[in-house]
Amino acid sequence: MSWELFRNSQGPQPGRLLLWVAGLGLLSGTQCKPDHAPAASDPDHYVSYQVNPRRQALRLYWQDERGEKLRSIRRLREWLASRGQHLLFATNGGMYKAGNVPLGLLLEQGVVRTPLDTTQGVGNFYLKPNGVFYLTAGGQPGIVLTAAFSRVPDVRYATQSGPLLILNGRVHPAFRPHSTNLHIRNGVGILPNGNALFAMSKEKVSFHDFATYFQRQGCQTALYLDGFVSRTYLPEQHWVQTDGDFGVIIGVTEPAR
Repeated sequence: MSWELFRNSQGPQPGRLLLWVAGLGLLSGTQCKPDHAPAASDPDHYVSYQVNPRRQALRLYWQDERGEKLRSIRRLREWLASRGQHLLFATNGGMYKAGNVPLGLLLEQGVVRTPLDTTQGVGNFYLKPNGVFYLTAGGQPGIVLTAAFSRVPDVRYATQSGPLLILNGRVHPAFRPHSTNLHIRNGVGILPNGNALFAMSKEKVSFHDFATYFQRQGCQTALYLDGFVSRTYLPEQHWVQTDGDFGVIIGVTEPAR
């Protein structure tokens, strides 16, 4: 499976976590801006891509028209090309179980492909609160707590993962600044302008540094997608990774010329 265990040394401090979750109704609150952040939180440490889904074709992909799992960015790119689409950006879109089956919710074109997971468990996915990245029919991206997803109207695409990196502008209290739990990581945040910001670390980073990166970009909410298996395809920034073995893949396309 793709999800790595969240080390005991990273375990949440219950009092702080309860206070953090209590802010879920205050997502428009003041953003926390630390006076200093480690180098691993600086933009050059990440490959990132800002998407305006109201103007760009952002979609979630899992299987082709025959029901065969796409699994890799290379396979997605080839499949899209056969359908007259050019892939501009792609990254893995969440954790998965044996057989490349998405762990938690996958919603495609308004159809639930795999159900929302509200159970307890072990691993990053189950470090509460976890959440859902979604896209409405009108092209509005968002991130919401798993428990609140049923109240979001008119969702067209959605993928569930965890934990939340940022809530109400604050870093998850379970994350320690000097943690030695380092991995390549990717995630998504919502920017003040309403666009989605996808990012992947170029080198191994801690959860705290990764979350702080999104915080420094102005994201009030951000969701962890996955760890060491992560890949990003972004030719315009000379970052081309087409391998991987995934469940959900997130992609941005344009018509082939």
